[in-house]
Amino acid sequence: MAGMNANTESQAGSQANRPELPDHLSIDVRSPHHVAAVFEHDVGIRFNGKERHDVEEYCVSEGWIKVPAGKTLDRKGQPLMLKLKGQVEPFYR
Repeated sequence: MAGMNANTESQAGSQANRPELPDHLSIDVRSPHHVAAVFEHDVGIRFNGKERHDVEEYCVSEGWIKVPAGKTLDRKGQPLMLKLKGQVEPFYR
């Protein structure tokens, strides 16, 4: 029983050290919506009730995510993005 309490306290302590997830977040370091402190922890995105692993950018208030469109690249060599609309729920794993 004491081991469970110590484990629960360590989980609560690690959650306290995590920054709050922003409304708009991008993994691209050139974006103004990139927050490096958030990426020190494992972030997950639930889109329309399903966990997605290919999200490049999201906005909770506007309800969209951006995902790469296959292997297609733009003229600058960056992946071409599709914007999908729906319910977005970011969370720490």
